[in-house]
Order: sequence, then structure tokens, then C-alpha cells
Amino acid sequence: SGKLYQHATTEASQATLASVSPVFAVMKLDKEGNTTCFEKKKTELYQELGLQARDLRFQHVMSIATRNNRIIVRMEFLKAVITPEFLLILDYRNLNLEHWLVNELASQLAGEGQLVTYSLPFEFRAIEAILQYRISKLQGRLNTLQPQILETLEALVDPKLLSVDRSKLHILLQNGKSLSELETDLKVFKETILEILDEEEVIEELCLSKWTDPQVFEESTSGIDHAEEMELLLENYYRQAEDLANEARELRVLIDDSESIIFINLDSHRNVMMRLNLQLTMGTFSLSLFGLIGVAFGMNLESSLEE
Repeated sequence: SGKLYQHATTEASQATLASVSPVFAVMKLDKEGNTTCFEKKKTELYQELGLQARDLRFQHVMSIATRNNRIIVRMEFLKAVITPEFLLILDYRNLNLEHWLVNELASQLAGEGQLVTYSLPFEFRAIEAILQYRISKLQGRLNTLQPQILETLEALVDPKLLSVDRSKLHILLQNGKSLSELETDLKVFKETILEILDEEEVIEELCLSKWTDPQVFEESTSGIDHAEEMELLLENYYRQAEDLANEARELRVLIDDSESIIFINLDSHRNVMMRLNLQLTMGTFSLSLFGLIGVAFGMNLESSLEE
């Protein structure tokens, strides 16, 4: 009776945990670009995918990992699971990405986009599409910041201005903060890709079809090394992120140099004001010396000079 009670208690607790399990809004995209949307409990989802509960926690801001012949991707707010047959986007409703998911990603996976990996297995297309989206977002942020920063700096370092516009300084401060956030995101992106490039086993594991489709494996051993293709793909986006990081670094150096020029201009104006103050003080002192003569003769004292 005790064992039966424990068994019933365990089943009840599992049922309770399953009832409070989070529900994912899932968008499923297959090789042909067909899109299906549905809701699935986390417990049911990771069981169907052959994963563990911890695999769908998405603890890091960016990560690319493999579990049980599945690729689990986290790109900031984008959470995805890639299999050899389909791509799952989790919590897609909270991302406001329906336009990209339906109009761009679906067509890219179907071969209508500009993906260079279309001739390769499905997981290559899915990874490239996600990396391309992330790089395009980072590029867009840089394209927005760059003209704003250049315009603000040009106004601040103008030698004709005798004072610094505080509103411009406030804009520069906000842009500098946004630039720092962009530099951090680029650094995380590069480090994540570099960690994979440094591990040959991880690159091999990313080639899902190599282990599930014998024909793909035979083609790979006969001269088409999919691991090398995956490495080249990751290196391509690492290089693009490096180029963006260099542009952001140049903007940071330009801001620092402009700050030095602003401080020099302020020091120059401060010296002019100090010189003017000194000249006024000397002039006042000189006039006061001439006033001593009138003071001396205006005193009510008798002397021979009044005669």
C-alpha cells in the first residue's frame, strides 16, 4: 500500500508540474518554406525533440549548441531549434518578427533568397538565414548611429562656436551609450562564433544530415566535406562581424578625439575670459590711482598748497 501511495503521489506531482509548464508559441518552417503555427507545452516539446528540459532554457544572450542531433540557437530574443527536416522558432509572437519569419525566412529556406548554402543540407540554410538576420540587425544599428554621431561631432567641434551646446552633448552621450551596447553585442557574436571555430568536434556536430543520412555521409567522404563548408560559413559571418566591430571602433576613436578637441576649445575660451578679467582688474586699479589725487586735495586739512 505504501508503494502504491508513493506511485500515486509521484504521478500526481508530475501531472501538477506538467500543468504549470510554460507554453511555447511555435512557428515551424520546413524545407519547402511551408509555415505552421501552433502552441506546445515545454514538456511535450522537448520530449518530441528528444531533448532535456534544460536544453530549452536559453540562458545565454547568444549561443549555438548541439543536443541529440538538434541545433539549439539563441540570438538575443530569437530562440530556435534546428533539425535536419525543419526549423522551429519559439515564442515568435513576442518578437514582432512575423514579417521576417513569413516573408523572408520562409522564402530563404525554400531557395528563393540569396543564401549561398541552398545546395547544402537544410541545417546549413537555417543557420545561415539566422546569422544573416542577426548581422543585418547589427549593421542596421550601426548605419543608424553613424550619421547621427558624425553630425553631432561636426556641430560640437565647430571652431566658430564660443560655447558648447548642452543638447548636443546629451545627444552624443546617448549615442555613445548605444555605440557601447552595439560593441558589446558584436563582441558576444564574435566570441560565440569563435568558440565553435576552435572546436572541430562541435563543427562536425553542426552537420546534422551527415549523421542521419548515409548518402550525405558518403558524399562527404568522397570529397564534399560538410564540416569544412560549415567552418567557412561561420568564418564568413565572423569576418562580417569583425568588419562591423572595426567600424564601431573607428567611431569610438573619433568620439574620443572630438572630446579632446572640445576640451581644448573650452580651455582656450577659458583663457580668453581670464585674460579679459585680468585686463579689467588692471584698468580699474590704474583709474583708482588717478582718483587718489582728487581725494588728497578734497580733504579738509590745511596746508600751504591751497594758497
